[in-house]
Amino acid sequence: MRIIPSVVAAALTAAVSVQAQQLSGAGATFPAPLYQRWSVEYNKQVPAIQVNYQSVGSGAGVKNFLQGVVDFGASDAAMTDAEIAKSPRGAVMIPATAGSVVLAYNLPDIKNLRLSRAALVGIFLGKITKWNDPAIVECNPGTPLPPTAINVAFRSDGSGTTFVFTQHLAAISPEFDEEVGADKSVVFPVGIGGKGNEGVTALVKQTPGTIGYVEFGYAEQNGLSCAAIENKSGQFVAPTAESGAAALASVELPENLRAWPVDPAAPGAYPITTFTWLLLYKKYDDAAKLKALKDFVTYGLTEGQSLATQLGYIPLPEAVVAKANAALGTVE
Repeated sequence: MRIIPSVVAAALTAAVSVQAQQLSGAGATFPAPLYQRWSVEYNKQVPAIQVNYQSVGSGAGVKNFLQGVVDFGASDAAMTDAEIAKSPRGAVMIPATAGSVVLAYNLPDIKNLRLSRAALVGIFLGKITKWNDPAIVECNPGTPLPPTAINVAFRSDGSGTTFVFTQHLAAISPEFDEEVGADKSVVFPVGIGGKGNEGVTALVKQTPGTIGYVEFGYAEQNGLSCAAIENKSGQFVAPTAESGAAALASVELPENLRAWPVDPAAPGAYPITTFTWLLLYKKYDDAAKLKALKDFVTYGLTEGQSLATQLGYIPLPEAVVAKANAALGTVE
């Protein structure tokens, strides 16, 4: 994304005059490495502002936000209209970054695994239990898949990553939709749970034969292999910044900025990609805190976007940044 120097300079110049402030945020583990990096880098430029972001999961992030115990929340599932209605200070959702939910797996000798839609659903319904199952072999001709048992790892906490993942599976499989459904917390018929993207990543990394869904950056930073997933057009697509951007391009954000590319049709689109949102109150009683928070979010939407790719995220399209800035302008 092209950063406009004058915009960044203006934001930082304004921030310098902000009184010393500590901002607290909590929520999604999906974007946590990026938000925490923003906090560090922004503090180097504006020492008066310290941002503490706790990676507790989208479900806990929304809960903490509604209870008013944080200055901002974060969620990959955004907030529903019913949740927004519960916030006594109102709520404004700001798309802050985007990324892909990947199928990280631990098969030491298999580096280019491909999974069809049927195979992916079958694994998470517990109906495909061996790595050499015909449904997986069919996707990987010539690959010596082992007869190893498949260990499934899923999120044990309320999770926006789970919401995005199950939303996709429910969209492509009526059986999955009926048996499991799509939500921040679901009951999978098979597998073991890990807390946060960190927990699922650890389960995959430590046990051969395991597969789990995590944000791409977690898999990349831990050296885990990621499966290429069959998309709506029938192509097997690996998670990359380009394939994620192709998926995002299929979505036109509505006025409330809440939308997901649930099953993008573009040939080069990675099929499980999402925006993730910062949750701000509509009104803040402390003017100095409000100014500090808006300056930090402005940094994230401008200069901070340049950090996205190196951490495994997808920089926001300029049209989305424009809408996010417009929404930020309504926070008082």
